Amino acid sequence: MTHSPASIRGLLDRHGLSPRGALGQNFVADPNTVRRIAELAEVGPGDRVVEIGAGLGSLTLALIETGAEVTAVETDGHLVPILTKVLAGTDAEVVHADATDLDWDGLLGDDEWTLVANLPYNIATPLVLDLLADVGAIRRMLVMVQFEAGRRLVAEPGLKEYGIPSVKVAYHATSRIVGRVPASVFYPRPRVESCLVLIERRHQPVVDVDPELLFPLVEAAFNQRRKMLRRSLADRVDPRAFTMAGISPETRPEMLDIDAWAGLAVAAHNLAR
Repeated sequence: MTHSPASIRGLLDRHGLSPRGALGQNFVADPNTVRRIAELAEVGPGDRVVEIGAGLGSLTLALIETGAEVTAVETDGHLVPILTKVLAGTDAEVVHADATDLDWDGLLGDDEWTLVANLPYNIATPLVLDLLADVGAIRRMLVMVQFEAGRRLVAEPGLKEYGIPSVKVAYHATSRIVGRVPASVFYPRPRVESCLVLIERRHQPVVDVDPELLFPLVEAAFNQRRKMLRRSLADRVDPRAFTMAGISPETRPEMLDIDAWAGLAVAAHNLAR
């Protein structure tokens, strides 16, 4: 059985707690929403699921209902005892840890995992990007994030939301928004709308370029996104590299897809050797 608004308020009141804004705590307080998330995650018996920011267990309980093996990660030491009690009698494992400073290899081992999480807005994008770069055991993610953050994760070239996160996600994975979540299902109610982003890791990066060559170029260009590439990358890219890559130096960064970025990175690297 998942939580309702009344049960969430009751749990907090009984322990003298209130949601902590500094940790981005907005608890999902709608059983239909958490069951919808669990369904979209497409997990079930035999699947291993790691949840970040389990909180009071609203989503955790819905994931357990699918029959999946769930590991619930929570950073707030005040909530961990409550979460442990809520999940008593289930097979879920509770881990008290900060997801941004966790030994992921030690926790997940060599198995394949699905990440399902209601991510705090202040860490959502960097955490997703770090997990894609460093934690290969996580093969799929279904993350609930602020709507604008979600659009930046999945944006295509030419859109105003297209930027550094979009390129980095495209390098590692496919991604799409699979649903929207209204503010009314949270306690307390946030000031923003949320969405559900499904990210599925590729078997290998979409382009055969070292990310240490590719991403610094992308970051330098998008940090001056209003400038043409010949200006924003003047100290990094030999002008001949644009011709070699078939890219106009007057192009702005949001017009280049992942293949074009890869071509430019390779050309610039070859000319610099």
